Amino acid sequence: MQANENVVTLSNSTPRSMDGTDAIPASSSIDPRQQVSLGVVSPDANSTIALASLLQRLFGPSLTFFSLVASTRFHGVVFAGLYPALGLVSALLVFILFRQAAINQFWRRGAVAGLVTHILGSWLMVIGLLMVFGVITGTLHLYSKPTVYTWVVVAPFLLLAQQLLIRAWLLRRTHVAENTRRAVIVGFNPLSLRLINEIGSNPSLSMQCVGIFDDRHPSRLVGATPEYLLGWLKDLPDYAKRERVHVIYITLPMVQHARIVELLDNLRDTTASIYFVPDPFAFDVIQGHIADINGLPAVAICESPFTGIDGMVKRAIDIGFASVALLLLLPVFGVIAFGVKRGSSGPVFFKQRRYGIDGQEIMVFKFRTMVVCEDGERITQARRDDPRVTPFGAFLRRTSLDELPQLINVLRGEMSLVGPRPHAVAHNEEYRKLIKGYMLRHKVRPGITGWAQVNGFRGETATLEKMRYRVEHDLDYLRNWSLLLDFKIICMTLWVLFRDRHAY
Repeated sequence: MQANENVVTLSNSTPRSMDGTDAIPASSSIDPRQQVSLGVVSPDANSTIALASLLQRLFGPSLTFFSLVASTRFHGVVFAGLYPALGLVSALLVFILFRQAAINQFWRRGAVAGLVTHILGSWLMVIGLLMVFGVITGTLHLYSKPTVYTWVVVAPFLLLAQQLLIRAWLLRRTHVAENTRRAVIVGFNPLSLRLINEIGSNPSLSMQCVGIFDDRHPSRLVGATPEYLLGWLKDLPDYAKRERVHVIYITLPMVQHARIVELLDNLRDTTASIYFVPDPFAFDVIQGHIADINGLPAVAICESPFTGIDGMVKRAIDIGFASVALLLLLPVFGVIAFGVKRGSSGPVFFKQRRYGIDGQEIMVFKFRTMVVCEDGERITQARRDDPRVTPFGAFLRRTSLDELPQLINVLRGEMSLVGPRPHAVAHNEEYRKLIKGYMLRHKVRPGITGWAQVNGFRGETATLEKMRYRVEHDLDYLRNWSLLLDFKIICMTLWVLFRDRHAY
């Protein structure tokens, strides 16, 4: 069994091991070079975390608004007219974007660097969205430049200081060694090791892990020693009562249903809180979360990340950006159209059937770059030095200017600025039979650019292996999506646009 990257040091209590001797829980033998000390916190940590989360959500928008007020006063500008609207819109954007700063993530040890990156990246995205909104409405020139520049520089430092102060307060409030909640885990496996490490690396949890119960002999558990295990499953009820265990985590696989039911029945005489931890490694989980259906819990295994307000914000960004881009690029469209017609006979636009969200067929627009317009059951991908590509078309493909008409698809709601690149229907039908999970990339709208493209998987996929890598990147995008990731991909796209040699 391969251990997680970090290994915890167990409790200093003296429970019994399987062989009946007093076990002295020391460092796990899985990897004695790396240890993580356990966070020990007070029993009211949950309410403390809830308060910290509330402060985090409220202070960010408030600081954004009042820092703009302070900037106007500093420069002698009256806070009236469009300034209150700017403050309210920016506060709303901060409320939406900064809520993705999961409190349990940033309160962990060593998370300051991630916090700084998130704050600055999210603030840059706020400013970018405000600039797009200003261009659309034609109001950018109505603001005092010194006032706005001061606000743009000062606000992120205030937001960062606020987050760090709340974090420091939370760590100090929860790092108390009295009345610690004791936790045990049922089942020795990679999931239980990961759970122990998560507990150990998060001092905001009122937990101290004291060990694991498992019915298998230690000799069958690679990486475990008798000292690491506390006993058989039948020993757990008595141990929980004797040692005052507060929380029991069950990490047994779901196929062990009968054993889990029996264990739960035997634990009815204890006062321990019991949690079942499903194994996320058993499935290719995409946007996994717990849903509530009128009181009935349901575990999402595969879901689109663009649900609720996240989907609304992403769609609003798509519409705003595509509208501005189309208006600004109209002259460019005219020049390209002239070049396409001069290069070869045929239509200016090339239309091809592709799969959109939920596998629905859409018609994707591009500037024509070839002397042919293939859209049948068999389509040959463009290759390097492909004779079908016109000289002007080669320039368009190399600079990705042929993709610009897809902004129309974005406005029509068929595509997004960022997402998995759509493939021709013929290619979809071919690869869905060869690559497991291929169709999962259609849980979202396809994009003009995507995570695979900025990581080198752009252009022809000459081998099945290359297509597998592209699909893996697309699924990683779905698993880890955030508005900040979209912003990062757009920036990376601009960087690699004229440096990528994979497009031809």
